[in-house]
Amino acid sequence: MPASAPTKQQQVYEVLRERILSGMYGPGFRIVIDQVAVEFAVSALPVREAIRRLEAEGLIVYRANAGAHVAPAEPELFEANMTVLALLEGYATALAAPLLTVDDLAALEQRTDDMVAAMERMDSLAFGRHNRAFHQIIYDRCPNPTLVAMLRDVDRRLDAIRTTVFVHIPYRGASSVTEHRELIELLRSGAAAKRVETTARQHKLHTLESFREWQRENGAVSR
Repeated sequence: MPASAPTKQQQVYEVLRERILSGMYGPGFRIVIDQVAVEFAVSALPVREAIRRLEAEGLIVYRANAGAHVAPAEPELFEANMTVLALLEGYATALAAPLLTVDDLAALEQRTDDMVAAMERMDSLAFGRHNRAFHQIIYDRCPNPTLVAMLRDVDRRLDAIRTTVFVHIPYRGASSVTEHRELIELLRSGAAAKRVETTARQHKLHTLESFREWQRENGAVSR
């Protein structure tokens, strides 16, 4: 059965979200509802609905007298949310490990290979998409739905600041790929849950440490 066509609201939402996450619309950029409606040849209603979704994800700030603006970059929120994500993802990966199938492991390998290909052509957006797809495979096998919902909520909040904060993080493409392959081997070999949890958690914390290193080098040490 063919998939249904996306609604007007979904189309507007997806384009606006991609523009924000790609950096095309930077922090503070004003999104004028009437202009967007004209661009997409729709009424103002689906644009408002799309903006409400983006506001719920933390990507847009809407004020009655000022309209909709792309959320400002707040590096301290990146630190707080990345720490929480590392803890949750480590535990979720340990829970998911015994439930991953041979096909799942092959998919993890493929997503990692896709990251390498994106890295070679210097396509950072594709690299990020494949990286998220890698972790999504693990999320889908986690047997604790509440934990997965929390993970996705934190990840959505991180999206609001990733593109602005990541420009200050030394590129971790090769290191991230190496860490993915290490994690895959642990999952394939049936390693102890504690080791899997620690490895998955450290994978996320390495990105945070890269950011902190940048802050130290630039005299912006976190509190």
